[in-house]
Amino acid sequence: MIFLVIILSCKESPSTKSFQVSNEQPNILVIVADDLGWNDVSFHGSDIKTPSIDMLATESFVFNRFYTAPVCSPTRAGLMTGKYPNRFGMRYGVVSLPTKNGLPPEEITFPEYLANNGFKNRAAFGKWHLGHSNIKYHPLNQGFNYFYGHYNGAIDYFTHKRDAELDWHKNFNTCYDKGYSTDLVEKDVIRYIDSVKAKGAFFTYVAFNAPHSPMQAKLEELTQYGYNPNLKMEEFPVGGMAGAEREKEIYGMEGRGNNLRQTFSGMVSSLDHSIGEITKYLKREGIYDNTIIWFLSDNGGVEYFGGNNKPLRGQKHTEWEGGVRVVSLLKGVGELYKKEEIDQVVGYIDVFPTLADMVSEIPKHQVDGISIKSRLSGEPLRKRDFFLGNGALVNDSFKFVQGELFKIDEDMGETKNVACSYPEVFESLKNVVDSFKTIEKGKYIREPKDWIPPKNWKIKKEYE
Repeated sequence: MIFLVIILSCKESPSTKSFQVSNEQPNILVIVADDLGWNDVSFHGSDIKTPSIDMLATESFVFNRFYTAPVCSPTRAGLMTGKYPNRFGMRYGVVSLPTKNGLPPEEITFPEYLANNGFKNRAAFGKWHLGHSNIKYHPLNQGFNYFYGHYNGAIDYFTHKRDAELDWHKNFNTCYDKGYSTDLVEKDVIRYIDSVKAKGAFFTYVAFNAPHSPMQAKLEELTQYGYNPNLKMEEFPVGGMAGAEREKEIYGMEGRGNNLRQTFSGMVSSLDHSIGEITKYLKREGIYDNTIIWFLSDNGGVEYFGGNNKPLRGQKHTEWEGGVRVVSLLKGVGELYKKEEIDQVVGYIDVFPTLADMVSEIPKHQVDGISIKSRLSGEPLRKRDFFLGNGALVNDSFKFVQGELFKIDEDMGETKNVACSYPEVFESLKNVVDSFKTIEKGKYIREPKDWIPPKNWKIKKEYE
């Protein structure tokens, strides 16, 4: 293992409170699945086996109305900052391969907040997807002091390549570890926690790339779902941007099952198994009860790649419920260690202020999210309109999307436009949507069309 001594870009936190971490301070584990559909977990009725996630749900707050952005990078930006990604040009689309910018370094991230409030152990694992063109976007310059994973989305699960270059890293260094990416992340999370658990509280941000395309599962997981090597494989998409890959003949081709749903199911089972291994480790070490765990998907599933969002309408890339309403669980500690279903609107921008409130205090700088800690203690949340982007918003009773109005608390499938029945609500929410145009700032900047990625996706300090 290589440890690097680095100088991080320092950002002052407006919080004046700091404290010494003790072994009694709660640990924080945030687990993000990638493109997991609403109906892709057993406790929602799926045919996919997810015993570890199901078990977590039996002892957690289960959010029935948890909202994200409809694609990866905006959700991750909101998780890190507690702000709508519109504020820094990251709402519309992802940080793709030729994107030159990323999460602005001047934004205060959750790990930076924790660093200013006593957390010495702050690690990011798996998919970053918040900038890779310049060292200033690297996780180690955004508040984390350990990183293991990949910068881009849609890497090959076995070769760890994207556009013919190896995208697997430990801190700033290229990493040549072999194996299925879901397994590698799981093992390094456990190794890391084992190395720091006696040194104070830890924050681990574990962003699995499963079950995002390319569609690749391990043989043992495929077998669970009836894989037969003697059967002809059905035609189904590889995923990612397979047609544009410089090694498209091998990209995403290992680990394909007999059909799409079988392969997707195996990928979800691998994700679930890894979550189970991490939680079992925490229990063996006696630190599970003192570890806050927040599990969520970054957006809804993709039907074209095997995901299932039923009974919700739509899928990833849309602001219909299937794209932005996701599976989310929060296991608390102490008096907040209990099972309860919450039907009020909660979302990705609330993760930062809520976790901050649970371990220290609500951040004093401006964020768009709210702490829901009081709701976990039994108090109802204040009414609010939650912005979903692209002219859509939702509150506890209604949803405004695509110029239509739905009584979303009664019609989760968005089947009946009730704009004519509630004209005052329609006009009010339309005006609220229009007001969000004032927060738009910045946009993604792309490399020239003939650009190709650097060798091994190496980020150099002088690279612009």
